[in-house]
Amino acid sequence: MPKKLAPPPAIGSLKLRKTLSAPALLRSVRANFKQVSEHRKRAGDFTLVDTLMSGLAVFALKDASLLAFDDLRNNEHRRHNLQTLYGIKQAPCDTQLRSILDGVNPHDLRPAYRAVHQELQIQGVLDDYRFMGKYLVSLDGTGEFSSNTVHCSDCCTKQHQDGTVSYYHQMLAAVMVHPDKKTVLPFYPEAITRQDGANKNDCEHNASKRLIPALRKDFPRLEMIVLQDALACNGPHIKLLKEQEYSFIITAKPKANSLLLKTVLDGLQDGSTQELEITAEDGVVYGFRFANDVPLNQEHQDLKVNYIDYWEQHPKGKTYQYACVTDITLTAENVVDVVRAGRSRWKIENETFNTLKNQGYNLEHNYGHGQKHLSSVFASLMMLAFLLDQVQENCCRYFQAARARHSSRTALWNKMRSLFDHFLINDWESFYSALIWGRKSSALAPLWQNSA
Repeated sequence: MPKKLAPPPAIGSLKLRKTLSAPALLRSVRANFKQVSEHRKRAGDFTLVDTLMSGLAVFALKDASLLAFDDLRNNEHRRHNLQTLYGIKQAPCDTQLRSILDGVNPHDLRPAYRAVHQELQIQGVLDDYRFMGKYLVSLDGTGEFSSNTVHCSDCCTKQHQDGTVSYYHQMLAAVMVHPDKKTVLPFYPEAITRQDGANKNDCEHNASKRLIPALRKDFPRLEMIVLQDALACNGPHIKLLKEQEYSFIITAKPKANSLLLKTVLDGLQDGSTQELEITAEDGVVYGFRFANDVPLNQEHQDLKVNYIDYWEQHPKGKTYQYACVTDITLTAENVVDVVRAGRSRWKIENETFNTLKNQGYNLEHNYGHGQKHLSSVFASLMMLAFLLDQVQENCCRYFQAARARHSSRTALWNKMRSLFDHFLINDWESFYSALIWGRKSSALAPLWQNSA
């Protein structure tokens, strides 16, 4: 059944925000791009800031490829609109775009993300993301590129039994989530790539060692609860989180003979482990078994964590189980919220990676690989475009109304791209107004017409 579209708001009822709207966000990004170090000996015809903004525009417009962007680059309408909406005076062709961005250090894009998050904090938007008094930040890795032939010095490699080699890039993403909100707020992603001078592949664990301290440095006073999968349920990683003063909720898969599970089950006898069951009106039974100050494992008996075993039993026989470790002291009053927080870790898969792969952003599509950092730079620009969209979906009434007028995000992107490429647009307010309320019809008027 097709989605029922929301009626448009009354004409003139919307007002563009001074902050956290498309023009304000793009001004902030551009100001930070101006600070990126110029790596070229000769700048040439295209400024680095215009090139970075062009790369961002590729993902903001959801162009299917750099060739699609380049084919329309000199279109009168697109050239005009890139300048009026994105501040791009001269956009490079696809080859020049790849060549220039290949030498950019991906970490130089981090301040653009930080500036957006700081503005969200100043404007009080982050208050709505508080849960249990803190902010939930889900961390997980995903692939962004894989090939048997194309590769660069940053590529990780995988040797196959038949003697062939695969080359790949991944990234570790960090995303602010909330159990009751569909929008997420990504931070700067950390590239999982071969590091300078390293002989071995990079991995998610090593990327965490870089990303977690970087987040603390960028946001020293932001109280976060880090959410991660079972790969992070190990002593060194939990110690790293504690050193950086992060709370955590990490999925656990204890073996039947593990010290962790044995201690919890033994606690049923002495009362240190508690059990709680709640039956909802629809007949679903929610069960919790939890204990505090449990040794993580045999190797790290001195590292104490708090453990939850959770299950759902549905009337028709369907069951669901989840277990986690946390540093949050567990009680009968907060165990439900801790489980809700822990399970919202999946929003990095559903609301982030799935959206990036299947709803127009084209994650995993090879926009260009380069010889140095191009793949990672493109991934960072894509995630930045996603952040700007999520901020607008959360804060901008114009964007919200435009989103409500279209059956899906992809339908909205297609309409935006169509208007962008066929009409001269002088400002974002006009652009969104046309998306919400429509535009005047006009007859096709060719530049030349045979009078015969």
